Amino acid sequence: MDRLSSFSNDPSDKPPCRGCSSYLMEPYIKCAECGPPPFFLCLQCFTRGFEYKKHQSDHTYEIMTSDFPVLDPSWTAQEEMALLEAVMDCGFGNWQDVANQMCTKTKEECEKHYMKHFINNPLFASTLLNLKQAEEAKTADTAIPFHSTDDPPRPTFDSLLSRDMAGYMPARADFIEEFDNYAEWDLRDIDFVEDDSDILHALKMAVVDIYHSRLKERQRRKKIIRDHGLINLRKFQLMERRYPKEVQDLYETMRRFARIVGPVEHDKFIESHALEFELRREIKRLQEYRTAGITNFCSARTYDHLKKTREEERLKRTMLSEVLQYIQDSSACQQWLRRQADIDSGLSPSVPMASNSGRRSAPPLNLTGLPGTEKLNEKEKELCQMVRLVPGAYLEYKSALLNECNKQGGLRLAQARALIKIDVNKTRKIYDFLIREGYITKA
Repeated sequence: MDRLSSFSNDPSDKPPCRGCSSYLMEPYIKCAECGPPPFFLCLQCFTRGFEYKKHQSDHTYEIMTSDFPVLDPSWTAQEEMALLEAVMDCGFGNWQDVANQMCTKTKEECEKHYMKHFINNPLFASTLLNLKQAEEAKTADTAIPFHSTDDPPRPTFDSLLSRDMAGYMPARADFIEEFDNYAEWDLRDIDFVEDDSDILHALKMAVVDIYHSRLKERQRRKKIIRDHGLINLRKFQLMERRYPKEVQDLYETMRRFARIVGPVEHDKFIESHALEFELRREIKRLQEYRTAGITNFCSARTYDHLKKTREEERLKRTMLSEVLQYIQDSSACQQWLRRQADIDSGLSPSVPMASNSGRRSAPPLNLTGLPGTEKLNEKEKELCQMVRLVPGAYLEYKSALLNECNKQGGLRLAQARALIKIDVNKTRKIYDFLIREGYITKA
């Protein structure tokens, strides 16, 4: 008996019997040889040996039912689905309405079962989701807010860090160049005298009120920066990098809305999307297990171990094929081995490869195992391989160029070379790539 059911408890949600066209009631029969679409029969038509077109009475079959326990011996799969549908219809916490809709369980039984198996289930905290450590789950049940920096850095004037901080001076809690920096110019020639007419006096007061509103806007912007911890930009970027790349892209898009809500609410919003991403990834992993025919976590661990072993073997074969390309040239082979040793130790390889023609040329950089590779898209990976730039360095250079472009409203190649102290040809390729992909714009 195949104890599976793809439909809800409502008979109208099931397809009709192919024999008598009546609504199917569990248990019912599914032909294992016919389909798609699936061929269903009620028990009466099945016992009569109903045959239709290609379907024969001697075909193998499956008995479809949901009358079996899943999480609790006293709860059937049909009741589990009915409980979830009732909670969705009536809302979490309305246990009396949930019990009334189910009709088979009491209010206390519904609440106890739902809280035990769907809210406080230990699998969701450790085995399935694996999103946070157990200690963090005990001490922090809400998102971690971005606290304002208690001791912000004090960079020297006109340094790269000072430009990243928009010229913020921690000792004065002020900026070198204010927002709407020339607002005071409108007041420099205003002088209140006793013989001013009423209209002139009202006009001067209006100018003062406008200046006051511009000062309030300055303070509002400073408050946003301080509340969200944006003063220490490097620390803020490190906190941002803890998320996967997909969540980082969303975070970059939603940053402009941080001014609308407080830091805690904004962080909860980002954390919720990070949780959604982890859930989707975990569901995909479980679907992979189901496709492979795995039904328990013990087998899943064995499957993961074998999968990792297969990936390592495949990588070794790839490395071996790459070695064979240079096996006839002993010098090139030795350089390749040194380059792989540098990669394994976390260093950036700098030894160029030598071809048989005598010209010094280097193959694309192998990004396997390098930190930060998972944060790159395919085009960025291709750029790092051709330019021979490790992903971590590329991400830092990209962040610096984006920040400078956002502040200046555009970026020239000369400015990019002043920010990135590496080979000018590599800087040009990075600059052209960011322009082409729309990350930055030319000044």
